[in-house]
Amino acid sequence: MTIPQFVLASASPARRRLLQSVGIEPIVYPSDFDESQIQLNDADELVQTLSQRKAETVIEQFESALIMGCDSVLAVNGEIHGKPADANEAIARWQIMQGNFGDLYTGHTLIDLTQNRTVTKCQVTRVYFAQMSDRDIQAYVATGEPLKCAGAFALEGFGSLFVEKIAGCHSNVIGLSLPLLRHMLAELGYNVIDFWRS
Repeated sequence: MTIPQFVLASASPARRRLLQSVGIEPIVYPSDFDESQIQLNDADELVQTLSQRKAETVIEQFESALIMGCDSVLAVNGEIHGKPADANEAIARWQIMQGNFGDLYTGHTLIDLTQNRTVTKCQVTRVYFAQMSDRDIQAYVATGEPLKCAGAFALEGFGSLFVEKIAGCHSNVIGLSLPLLRHMLAELGYNVIDFWRS
């Protein structure tokens, strides 16, 4: 089986770094899909739909490739949160999140143009947040990091200081589940090691 180019339909530096960390050098082609077009109240369904739409948006740019789309949200107390709109929203979120836990949902879609097949899955990881003072919250939001991330925190950055523990896949919280990616590639007939840079 010919190994297609691996395309990441995301502008997320964290997702790119995760792939690079396991030997996959993706072609980065951000989808720029308008997420506000999709309004769903089920986090699992929402992230899977968005990941698929993001991957589909870039199909026409490639003749034969394996295109990956991803989308993440954090559900806390039954409410779904993507990236906060501004610092005030990030502070308000952290006042609810601190001392609490949330479920981080990431939708993953692989579209294999060579086989004309699509696989879409969701991975969920529970994240337990530390007790934080108002000063801690304001200082963290002032770093700007929470404004760039679903759930208003980055596990690979300052945010790791305020995460007590996680239950489930670690890389999923950063942007994509590497174990799930391996399973999805296998479902399409590939071995993940075939995508390693030679």
